[in-house]
Amino acid sequence: MCSVEMPENKIHETAIIHPTAVLGKGIEVGPYAIIDEETVIGDGCKIGPHAVIHKYTTVGKNCIFFPGCSIGADPQDLKFENEKSYTIIGDGCTFRECCTVNRATGEGNETRIGNNILMMAYTHVAHNCIVGNNVIMSNVATLAG
Repeated sequence: MCSVEMPENKIHETAIIHPTAVLGKGIEVGPYAIIDEETVIGDGCKIGPHAVIHKYTTVGKNCIFFPGCSIGADPQDLKFENEKSYTIIGDGCTFRECCTVNRATGEGNETRIGNNILMMAYTHVAHNCIVGNNVIMSNVATLAG
């Protein structure tokens, strides 16, 4: 059996990471990136400059977030009452510049992104959406909640 040693985390001095965030091994967090409360970031992830991973978000392994991404923000839904809901991101996903994914509406509900997703620049996934595995969303594509 072979073991692979993960490198240390590289976190820019201007990044803000909430004390309740759980960080995997071998991650990189760029300048002015924010990782919010009760967030889990899997091994090998790269979070670019000014990207924000909002509260109650779980990110799988080896995901890449380019500058300006907003993942797990409150839903754009008038029914939302600040209930605890989630955003779940699978493994091997790439979120290009300025992608947005909103967390779910409804206590305990999820917005879910599968494995090996490519979300090109300016794409949006709304509350309560479920995106399967191996999906490519082209620039400026939008999924409504």
